[in-house]
Amino acid sequence: MNSQDVILGLLMHHSLSGYDIKHKMETVLSYFNNASFGTIYPTLSKMEKDGLITKESVIQEGRPNKNLYSITEEGQHQFKKYMYSPVEDNEFKSDAMTRLFFGEFVEADIMVGVLEEYLKRTKVNLERLRQLYVDCQPEMSPTQEICIQIGINNSESQILTLTQGITRLKNVEQK
Repeated sequence: MNSQDVILGLLMHHSLSGYDIKHKMETVLSYFNNASFGTIYPTLSKMEKDGLITKESVIQEGRPNKNLYSITEEGQHQFKKYMYSPVEDNEFKSDAMTRLFFGEFVEADIMVGVLEEYLKRTKVNLERLRQLYVDCQPEMSPTQEICIQIGINNSESQILTLTQGITRLKNVEQK
């Protein structure tokens, strides 16, 4: 899976601007995918050159023109090819988890701080996912609903494990 696959999938519903694509990456897709404007716009440009999408410039009154991207028949074919391809292994990168893995090399209170920050961010993410679920649920397909539920369940599990881990490290500090 790459940014092209995600963008093609987003365009299967309707035409979107680069800003709209970025917004979807930051909201409904954020639990399992992300991309910056620095990735989105070069990808859109390449996809247009490859004939996977078209670009239409829309004139806006009092605002800069916006480009709307639409998927072509070739783009739909490419997206279907992705959807029928074997599922790749998940990639997971986490600065907090990397620090936790090497936590034996610093004081326990430093790691407690890392875990508390990770816990705080996970709680914020959980609330964001819950709100997203409430806001988007009426329009979600069953498969999209499952994605959000996985995110919610994983976040709840992380919160439990982080809370237990913080308690355990605080007990180590006291000894």
